[in-house]
Amino acid sequence: MIIYGTALLAVCHLLGIVLGDLLGAALGMKTNVGGVGIAMLLLIVMRLNLHRIGRLSATSEGGVNYWGAIYIPVVVAMAMQQNVVAALRGGPVALIAAVGSVLVCALFVSFINRMEPPHAEPENKSE
Repeated sequence: MIIYGTALLAVCHLLGIVLGDLLGAALGMKTNVGGVGIAMLLLIVMRLNLHRIGRLSATSEGGVNYWGAIYIPVVVAMAMQQNVVAALRGGPVALIAAVGSVLVCALFVSFINRMEPPHAEPENKSE
């Protein structure tokens, strides 16, 4: 059932592209702004929500964890395709978008970490 991890990643990626294009249009740029980062946050949030409501089997969760781990190199490869020179020519909008996205991501990571239940420490049974 690892295909569920792939399907979840694909849905998050497509939503991230659409939302990144909309954000770029709202900022007056003709490019995707933060779509890959949005997709990554969506993947994390969807995995947590599906796990919390019990709709994510162990096999499916393994697939999601696999794609979540491999997604970081994919993000780096996709970010390399962005036209940095054109973004810097865009003026202060690029800088504002960069700082804003870092702040929003930091807030989301903090929020998501607080949603996770604390992990119990395993007891030492050797005594």
